[in-house]
Amino acid sequence: MFNSLSDRLTATFKNLRGKGRLTEADVDATVREIRRALLDADVAVPVVREFTGRVRERALGAEVSGALNPSQQIVKIVNEELVEILGGETRRIRLAKTGPTIIMLAGLQGAGKTTLAGKLSKWLKAQGHSPMLVACDLQRPNAVTQLQVVGQRAGVPVFAPHPGATSTELDHPAGDPVAVARAGVEEAKRTLHDVVIVDTAGRLGVDAEMMEQARQIRRAIVPNEVLFVIDSMIGQDAVNTAMAFDEGVNFTGIVLSKLDGDARGGAALSVASVTGKPVMFASTGEGVDDFELFHPDRMASRILDMGDVLTLIEQAEKSWDKDEAARMAKKFADQEDFTLDDFLAQMQQIRNMGSMKKMLMMMPGAQNIRQQLEQFDEREIDRVEAIVRSMTPHERVAPKIINGSRRARIARGSGVHVSEVNGLLERFAQAQKMMKKMAAGGGMPGMPGMPGMGGGGARKGAKSAPKKKARSGNPAKAAQELRDAEARRAAGPKALPTGASFGQQGGDFDPSQLNLPKGFDKFLGGSK
Repeated sequence: MFNSLSDRLTATFKNLRGKGRLTEADVDATVREIRRALLDADVAVPVVREFTGRVRERALGAEVSGALNPSQQIVKIVNEELVEILGGETRRIRLAKTGPTIIMLAGLQGAGKTTLAGKLSKWLKAQGHSPMLVACDLQRPNAVTQLQVVGQRAGVPVFAPHPGATSTELDHPAGDPVAVARAGVEEAKRTLHDVVIVDTAGRLGVDAEMMEQARQIRRAIVPNEVLFVIDSMIGQDAVNTAMAFDEGVNFTGIVLSKLDGDARGGAALSVASVTGKPVMFASTGEGVDDFELFHPDRMASRILDMGDVLTLIEQAEKSWDKDEAARMAKKFADQEDFTLDDFLAQMQQIRNMGSMKKMLMMMPGAQNIRQQLEQFDEREIDRVEAIVRSMTPHERVAPKIINGSRRARIARGSGVHVSEVNGLLERFAQAQKMMKKMAAGGGMPGMPGMPGMGGGGARKGAKSAPKKKARSGNPAKAAQELRDAEARRAAGPKALPTGASFGQQGGDFDPSQLNLPKGFDKFLGGSK
């Protein structure tokens, strides 16, 4: 959604690198480029004017002129101002003190209210709540059926006493949506559901009849939250629509749908600032799990290509199998071989986290490799899994026995070419070697200063070792050097400052002083 804006802002900040001091002309040029980038992203003109004004004022102030690195300080200012126009801080649902928490959804037709109702219900269910959906959209054909399907996918009950309008009776909807909403709340109280999500009707445009119906539903059920669902790809019209709904139903929060689209995304940067209402949730895909709490600071970091590692960690914690992780940790500690079964289990763990593209795009600097990420085929993981599952149990444990005829059989069984089987086995052999070195205490491959670095072992270290110091040409000095060397050899290795590489100047090195995990001192050569 924000790819174009992110590219423009990143290019603007690159022009500031290497400058020890920023002049007023530099600041004006930077602010001008930021203004153009925001306008091209369809951000509302009043929001752009206010945003760039604050950035320029702060950029010309003492916080930049006295900074060690002015260009980084400009990025910091833009980041803080982006967080501010996105809402400032994360806003969560206000739960009712007594009775069920009532959440009413409002918005135009096609904004994604019905789909979002299912996503929100599943998200609340994962938080430990017991939600129920109420079908009050009795005007759009098959809207009730759609909500029932979405509720079934989310594993949440749907209260739908009326089937709604069909294609043959558009002007005569079955049932009163206000009465259905009121009855749905009563049903939730009776069945002890603690959250009620009411899906209301929408229109292709704002009209008086639609607003009046929404106001009547609000007065009938008195919701704790009224969430305005807005299509993130709507463009400049987002501000007018949001203002109309705020005046009509006085919504309490905003939900951005279709945030994974390829539009310019100005609605997300405009609505919160213009209405003064917080963005609470973001819908990022078609699946019921493609839904997340909106964090203004994290979204600002994504826009500025600084990544969103916290969200990535939360997704990993939510989907990662702790038992499988513990099993792999024990296997690693016991120095057991890393097999293709283990490799397949790790692949499945990654798949549980969701789309690889989305995860990689959350990494800092991902915009630089966006083209490569867009070309990444998510089905590659499926092909790898098919190859491994086409092997016999013995082949997965001992891949060295896989000869030419076995590779041809595996390729036929998985529907790929033999070259893809060869490539997978080569990559796995490299991963297996790396795991063996780590398990044997050789340290992380490629890390300087640790034993076993780069995979070259002792031979590589021997090549890069400093040459032996030449003996002095002075006979008396040479004899003294020889005596000193014999004395050091006689004293043994304990006299050497073995801990010097860890910052000690002498004495024996005790790994236990580093407060490392139990057993890790063996990797460092300790005797404790």
